[in-house]
Formats: sequence, C-alpha cells, structure tokens
Amino acid sequence: MSNRQNPDNAIHSSFWQEIPEGDNPFSAAICRCGGYDVYGDLLDKVTWAENLFLLFHGELPSPRQTQCLNGLAVALANPGPRDYSVQAAMAAGAGGSTAASCLMAALAVGAGNFAGAREVYQAITFWEQCKRDLPQWRLHLRKWEDTCATDTDMTDIWPAMEHPPGFAPYGKSCSTPVRQTLDYLAQIQTEGNLYWLQQHRRALEALTRQPLALSGVAAAALTDLGFSSQQGELLYLLLRLPGAAAHSIEQHWRGSRDFPFYREGIRLTNDPGPPAEPQADTP
Repeated sequence: MSNRQNPDNAIHSSFWQEIPEGDNPFSAAICRCGGYDVYGDLLDKVTWAENLFLLFHGELPSPRQTQCLNGLAVALANPGPRDYSVQAAMAAGAGGSTAASCLMAALAVGAGNFAGAREVYQAITFWEQCKRDLPQWRLHLRKWEDTCATDTDMTDIWPAMEHPPGFAPYGKSCSTPVRQTLDYLAQIQTEGNLYWLQQHRRALEALTRQPLALSGVAAAALTDLGFSSQQGELLYLLLRLPGAAAHSIEQHWRGSRDFPFYREGIRLTNDPGPPAEPQADTP
C-alpha cells in the first residue's frame, strides 16, 4: 500500500515510527524508537545514555555499554574555558547573542580537526584501519605523515590534519583528566580498544611524539560502542554542548571585560627588554 493510500505511513523512518492522534493528524499519539514505545514504555525506565544509544543503534545497550557511554558523556560534557569551542560560545554570550547563536558558535569551532569533532572522525578511521595492531599503527602513521607532507589538494572542505588525530600537538605529557578518563573506561571495556589503548598508550605516544588527547580516548570509546566515524563525529559534537551552554550563560552576565583568563595580562618571564632605538641615517 502506498503512502498516499495509507496516511499513517506518510512519516516514516528506519528506526522511528509515529502513530497520529485520531483527531489530529499533525500530532503523534505514539512514538516508537526501535520498536519501543518511547513515552509509554521507556520514559521512566531508561537513562539519557541508553536513549542516545537506542537512537543511533536502534536497540538498547547492555549495562556495560550504558556505563561506558555515560562515563564518556560526563568526561566530554564540559571541555572548559581553555577549549576554543567554549571560548566561542563565551564570546557570543558576552556580546549578547541569542542562546542558539552561542551554541552554533560552539558547534562551528568545535567541528574542526583541532581537538574537534572532525579529529574524532579521523581518529575513528584510524581505529577502523589499524584495529589493535601496533605494527599496523606504526605503518599507518608513517603513511599518514608522508601523505600530509606531499598532499596539496585543496578540494576537500577540510584542511589537511597537522597532527595525528587523537593526540595533543602542544602537550608535553598525557594530562591527568585524559589518563583518568581512559583508566575508568578501560575498566569497563576490558576486552576492547579502550583497554588496548591503556596498555599501549606510551608506545603510541612514542610513535606520534605527542601525548594522547581526550579526543583520542573518545574515538576509542565510540568504536568500542559500535559507532561509525560519522556517528562518532556527530555524537562528539552533541556531548560537548552542555559545557559551552553553561559557560556562555555565565559569560553573558559577567560581560566582555571579565573573561576567566589573562585577567592580569600576559607576563613575560624572559623579557628581552625594550627594542633598540633605530639609528638615524647619516648623510
């Protein structure tokens, strides 16, 4: 039967079904996700993490998967005011922008390939190709470096990555929050990429000559949870928005003259002194 003959099927999706109200075809009476009645069965039974998993996978997660996704969501919820996407939201808030504009600013900056969602996309593709094979990681990283050095094609919307995805190009050592997040999640996923990453973190850092970043932990967790590179990219954007929203609201009330960094200005510890006076030209 065609949609024209059966209006109930006019709005359809592979994972979402809506049954309209009897007296209002523009309003849904029943909403099913993966076959589950969202408002009739799930509303008082599932967590936010479980519902996210259901939306992306069409099935409810196991308790271990729920715990892992929930832990990842907590770790990513607020990148903090050092993060560029949060700073974008703060600047928008300080300037009096609307709530939507603040979130869009965070999304625009946080979508990139420097600690952003596109970096997570690239890191997931590394996991898909290298899996848990250290020699394969070594070979793939070498090929990646050679490609970045010779590839001048600018037709892609994304510029070439300037550092291995999932690692911190300006870091000296793996930061405490990154290690804490990895250790916690690896205790949950004891047979997947997270556990392997925990065991081989130092070896990978030696290969890349850069410490592991939170984006790299997120990529490993998302692959363990069965998310594709595209799904992981979108989920990473979503999970980082709460912190950007909270900081933008705070900065709206604090204003543009009271940002939480560089309050006392930048202090030089190796000031070379005032520049030399230019010498007058002699006739």
